[in-house]
Amino acid sequence: MPHTYNLVATTTFGLEKFVGEEIDALGGKRTKTIDGRVYFTGDENIIAKANIGLRTAERVLIEVARFNAETFTELFDNVKKVPWEYFIGRKDAFPVKGHSIKSKLYSVPDCQSIIKKAVVERLKATYKTDWFEETGIKYQIEFFIMENAVSVMLDTSGDALHKRGFVSDVGKAHIRETLAAALVKIARPRENVRLWDPFCGTGTIPIEAALIMTNTAPGIKRGFCAEKYGFIDKNVWKDAREEALAAVTNTDFYAFASDIDADALKIAQINIKRAGMDKYIKVFQKDATTIEKDDVRTTIVCNPPYGERLGTIREARELYKKLGKNFSKLSPWQIYIITSEEEFESLYGKKADKVRKLYNGMIKCNYYQYFKNS
Repeated sequence: MPHTYNLVATTTFGLEKFVGEEIDALGGKRTKTIDGRVYFTGDENIIAKANIGLRTAERVLIEVARFNAETFTELFDNVKKVPWEYFIGRKDAFPVKGHSIKSKLYSVPDCQSIIKKAVVERLKATYKTDWFEETGIKYQIEFFIMENAVSVMLDTSGDALHKRGFVSDVGKAHIRETLAAALVKIARPRENVRLWDPFCGTGTIPIEAALIMTNTAPGIKRGFCAEKYGFIDKNVWKDAREEALAAVTNTDFYAFASDIDADALKIAQINIKRAGMDKYIKVFQKDATTIEKDDVRTTIVCNPPYGERLGTIREARELYKKLGKNFSKLSPWQIYIITSEEEFESLYGKKADKVRKLYNGMIKCNYYQYFKNS
């Protein structure tokens, strides 16, 4: 019989809406959303589907306990109540890591130690031993304490979900795949509209666009730590992958991936082919400031260099001025640009129709959207 679990999908600030919508589409039942986390319920099948199919989430975790704790005694006692033996075998490893924000139990190392001790004490009684070799399957325990509310979880993803399994070289200017997927979604990709990333770098934005338009699950080519977990039947993962493969569709959508950097384009071509999206993406070298309009309806989605990523802030600002002058000639093409430059609109020479705050890793950015015909 399938078991219903309390689950958590973690994400970058600003992407919670997209994660929630993706969970709904996969059959999960949302219960709560906070900054960076979407809580939902689902069985083993949903765990597999979420790992394989979520485009904008970073991890899928099983929440095994939720309680309030202001003392280490309360933390220990509540963690010890969890039936850890259901998840963790006698020889399995169970490291602990986590975060504490605005809570009385603010020391992360101390919380790690207390939680580890509580799990050990629980398993001692079950397995009748005082020593655990921890050489078997790794069950990563995570905790999140926010204003004294404790959530204790098991990771099911392993590597973060933005690691799709087909990027060979991320480079220093690489945009996280989960963010790239959100940028594409906001730009509303359509079959009859060409998507063009003129700063494609390693090809992430065009790849994510093609994955979305072909309904290709982003995690279909990688593995997950929970595939080794004894309490989840191996057929669950097999079935979820087969279902994801069956859902892939052909499309007339296509994208341009261009860049001024020839070396980056070589990497982009490799990544695009590994993703299986070379049929839908044309790669070529071009200076973004020299793009000329043609008769094809086009949406530009890009992540141009900015000071924290490449070169100097002065160089980035000069680039934005040139982009503004050239892109103004491309109307009625729609333009979507993400950058951390606070003065972008004045440099670009036009106020955006809409601005959305997002994060590229730890860098706070704005997504400037120009979609009204000028």
